Amino acid sequence: MQQIINFIIRNKTFLLFLLLFSLALLFTIQSHSYHRSKFINSANFLTGGIYNSINSISGYFNLKSQNTILVEENNRLKSLLHNSNIQVDSSFTDSTTFSSLYRFTPANIIKNSYNLNNNILLLNKGKNDKIEEDFGVISSKGIIGIINKTSLNYATVISVLNTTSQISAKLKKTNHFGTLTWNSASPEIMQLIDIPKIAEANLSVGDTIVTSGRSSIFPKGILVGIIQDFELDDAENYFTLNVKLFNDMTNVEHVYIIENIDKPEITNLLNE
Repeated sequence: MQQIINFIIRNKTFLLFLLLFSLALLFTIQSHSYHRSKFINSANFLTGGIYNSINSISGYFNLKSQNTILVEENNRLKSLLHNSNIQVDSSFTDSTTFSSLYRFTPANIIKNSYNLNNNILLLNKGKNDKIEEDFGVISSKGIIGIINKTSLNYATVISVLNTTSQISAKLKKTNHFGTLTWNSASPEIMQLIDIPKIAEANLSVGDTIVTSGRSSIFPKGILVGIIQDFELDDAENYFTLNVKLFNDMTNVEHVYIIENIDKPEITNLLNE
């Protein structure tokens, strides 16, 4: 302890300079938007590079399971190409089925959290790849989340496993739709709320849930999961459905970023 005190006394001038310099730098970043944006981009570049290196190492040991997923996806795509009458597996999302209004960009998840209340993912694509905020993110098995922030080479994603996430979804066999949320109880189960009581006759355990297409982020028909169980709120006359996700959010790496090419036109029209 005495040595620490002696060190501080010997270097008090230098330590005071470091403290004042740090405070000046902090105030400069906070008070100027230009400096703040440069600092955020630099921080994202640094942390993104670290996570990218860690992901490269962990990805090497996870090659077997990821290759299995890619082989299954390639097999399904080949089947679609060579057999136009094939019945597509209900747990598989094929980007070729969507119109040319959507542009798909492949990406890798280099940081994934799933055990918090508000989970965030980090992707290895950013502004240099024409990725912007509010783009959707999916995998071959369904929805992943929505782009939140971007730097030059990286982007953060609000995971579907985030208590602030709200995505419009519906029963695949009907047009009854509600809001897909997450109560943070399990990384395998989400909740589809506000399904009207009139839809009771069409509710069955095992039914498929997909995106409704009622937003400019996700196309209609992106897979979500299947109904595990449901209950009626007698006071509100609405059902809450527990939906088991097709995606294993604890083990996902390869994703697709969706850009709705007409979104700027839609947004401008709604703002007017």
